[in-house]
Formats: sequence, C-alpha cells, structure tokens
Amino acid sequence: LERKDYSRVAGRITCFINADGAEHVRISGGGVIDCRGTRFMREEGTYIFIRGEWRPRMFLLENCRHLTIRDITIRDGAQWTLHLAGCRDVVISGIRIFNSLKVPNSDAIDLDCCKNVRISDCHIESGDDCISLKTCPGSAERYGACENITVTGCTLMSTSGALVIGCEAKAPMRNVIFDACVVRSSHRGLAIHLNHEADVENVIFSNCIVETRVFNAAWWGAGEAIYVVANPWTADDRVGTIRNVRFSNILCRCEGGVMVRGSSPDAVENIVFEGVRVEMDKWSKWPTRRDLRPLPGYGDAALEHGVTEQPVSAFHLECARGVTLRNCEVAWKDAPRDCWRHALESHGVEGLTLENFRGQAAD
Repeated sequence: LERKDYSRVAGRITCFINADGAEHVRISGGGVIDCRGTRFMREEGTYIFIRGEWRPRMFLLENCRHLTIRDITIRDGAQWTLHLAGCRDVVISGIRIFNSLKVPNSDAIDLDCCKNVRISDCHIESGDDCISLKTCPGSAERYGACENITVTGCTLMSTSGALVIGCEAKAPMRNVIFDACVVRSSHRGLAIHLNHEADVENVIFSNCIVETRVFNAAWWGAGEAIYVVANPWTADDRVGTIRNVRFSNILCRCEGGVMVRGSSPDAVENIVFEGVRVEMDKWSKWPTRRDLRPLPGYGDAALEHGVTEQPVSAFHLECARGVTLRNCEVAWKDAPRDCWRHALESHGVEGLTLENFRGQAAD
C-alpha cells in the first residue's frame, strides 16, 4: 500500500481502518491484521527505530457507540494501533497485540476521551504504552472527559509504560479501575503521568504483579513499578491535580521502585498504598536513574532531558499531600548496593501516614 491508499482524517491523521459516528460496530474473529509497521521506519537505531517520513495508525474509531472488538490479533503497529476517540459503551476483550518493542509511539490501545469502556483478557506487547488513557487536544473540546473505564485480566509488556493515564490531558480523566493484570519486562508498570491542566481522580490499581527494568534512555522511564507524577510539559503549561488514587495488593519486582512527585503540593494528593511489596533487584545493564521527562528547567548537561543517573530509593515521595503507606514492605535482592538508597525517602510531603511499614535502607 502507498500513502494514498490510507484514509486521511481531518486532513492530517493517516489510518488504515476508520469509522466516525458509527453505532453497533463489531470487529471480531480469529484473523490477524498485520500493520507492517517496521516498514515505515527510516532506519534501525540500536535500541529504538528512527521514524520515517510518515506512518499510519491502524484503527481510528471516533465518536462511535456500542462498539465491540473481540478475539482478533493485531501485529506490528507503526504508530497508535487501536485509537478510540470520543467512543461510548465499548467492549474490548480477548485481543492480542504484538508490536515491535523498538518502534516509538506504537501505543497498543489509546482511549482518548472515551466513556464506559471495558477492556478484559488481552495480551499486549508494544514498544510504547500498552493501554493509555488520554484526553488529547481536539478530542477534549469535542468529547470531554475520559471516564468510567475498567481494565481487567490483561498481560502486558512494554519498552515504555504498561498501564498509563496521560500524558496528553486537556479534559478530566476519572473513575478508572485496573485490576488483576500482570506486567513483565517493562520500563514503567502502573503510571499516572500528568503534564497538563486537567485533573485525574478516582483511580484504583489492584491485585497486580509488576516487573520493571531500565532500558536505554531513548525511552522515557527508569524501571519504576509505580509512577505518579504531575509535572508541566513546558514552562508555559499549567498542571492539574492527581487525587484519590489507590494501589492495593501489588507485588513489584523492579529496578526503579515507586515514584510519587508533584510540581507543587496540591498537584498530587490523597494517594494510598496498601499491601504493596517492592522487591528491588538489578538485572539490566543500564544504570539506575531518575527520569522525569518532560520537565522544564533541565537544561544543563548533567540533567539532559530530565534524566539523571543516581541511586534510587524503593519509595520516593516528593512534594505531595496526604500520602498513606499501609502494610507495605521493601526487600533488597543481592545486587551492588551503590545503585540503591533508602526503603522510604520523603521530601516536602504534607500528611505522610505510615502504618506497619516494613523495610530498611539498602546499606
């Protein structure tokens, strides 16, 4: 296929399969849709592909109601693979997505300003985020909040984030449950990454097993099993609030620990960790570090692109309000101790509550 063979949406988004304003759409069956995404890369980098002049999205389904996607396999996405914008009453169940782990922006499932969505029993491998909730510019003005979302029983692997809320957020994202998922060999596991003025609230992550490691710095992330960060994307952006978030019954084996950070104390509030076990281990060849990209003010060479190589703590809490750790535990595996610091490190947190926290510093 050539570029002219793909649909053009709003004169700018090129996609293979497009629907707008449709109702009672069903995409199902045992077939395979091969996007041949690596053919749209210009050349292969060592750890990440270089994007070509253009590349299509596989699906763009916009403003659809009563949508069902079931039991299909999608391979080798070139860009966002299954992009739903402004859709309502959606079931995605039993699908498999196998994207190259080296293709940037090859998100598997993007829910953009969608409502009443149920995702279950899927297996996803993707270079970029596996399942991501967004409220993108353009969609946010037309469709408003992304809300009432459940994701259950999925197995996930990503060179970026497995289960992600953000980064694009121009309208609220709320009332979300991620439950009974397994994440392996990912750069970030469970993530809320807010960079714009909209709010994220009422989110539950529960009953998950998470394994995260560090990859090359071309990819955002630093092996964090859990990442809750509110930073403005640029110096001109304002950032909203992440509030009312619960992490319950989570088992983590990770190189990067847990990161909670706000650009101001009121940007992250009322975060609860209950029954979270963090096992710090080291098995990749990349040094431990913090990665807060995108983050204004990281201009000097030592902090290039918001990435700093440094020892990390199992729980790092910074500039937040109302954080509770209840029945949480930290364990250290047999690895060089110079890459690790404290079981719990807290800076500028108002209202930190510890109940039966178990853990000691790495040394």
